[in-house]
Amino acid sequence: MRAWLLIVVAVLALAVLSPVAERRLIYFPDRRLVATPDDVGLPYRDVRFRASDGTLLHGWFVPGDATVALLWLPGNAGNISHRVEMLRRLHDELGVSILLFDYRGYGNSEGRPSERGTYLDAEAALDALEEQPGVARGRIVYFGQSLGAANAVDLATRRPPLGVILESAFTSIPAMAAVHYPFHPLRPFVRTRYDSLTKIRDVEAPVLVVHGERDDIAPVWMGRELYEAAAGPKQLHVVPGAAHNDVDRVAGPGYHEVLRDFLRRLEGT
Repeated sequence: MRAWLLIVVAVLALAVLSPVAERRLIYFPDRRLVATPDDVGLPYRDVRFRASDGTLLHGWFVPGDATVALLWLPGNAGNISHRVEMLRRLHDELGVSILLFDYRGYGNSEGRPSERGTYLDAEAALDALEEQPGVARGRIVYFGQSLGAANAVDLATRRPPLGVILESAFTSIPAMAAVHYPFHPLRPFVRTRYDSLTKIRDVEAPVLVVHGERDDIAPVWMGRELYEAAAGPKQLHVVPGAAHNDVDRVAGPGYHEVLRDFLRRLEGT
């Protein structure tokens, strides 16, 4: 009986400490910037802006010729400097203006990441994008990858966009915990939610879900569930052979064709 009591006490003690443990399992920030858009031949503007709680954030704005602009909400690892090659491809292939930014605790952004914090960061980034020259309010598409997809869905419920692109998205953090830690004693105590499956029902904008068929981080069934739950006009594109972080590379030219067609339909609205 004493042994069981000790186990229960240990589990409860760990549950109290779980916010720290959760952050270490969810967020993988890197502070050092290793490249800029200039390294891949892109003209850009350094953008600094504050979230509503005062946290100073950093991003890059790359101007484009299209009438639509992308708010790029990145995933949970690294920083924006690790995405300059994809930034170049998106800009060159789609011709859109793009704001790519770092959440708090990543790159040159202040603070420490949290669920509430990344929601505030996403909204502040939208405000910053709307202030850029040539960007029209109401002509902005949210492009979220992995964790960024969860932030895009949440933002879309509060600040409706022209459209939403979700790549390698997961349904919720508890669902991810069930996939990766099915027997972990602290799984029932998970506090971080990022509950996209519930929130996406309130997104009225057109939604494009892009997912790798062999995604071993957020299984493809999560993308399918989000697609099924989406309320507005929607499209699902599953990339054969792609995993979690290589969707655009594995899909090849077809990746940009899908995004381009989606944006063209939005431009006509």
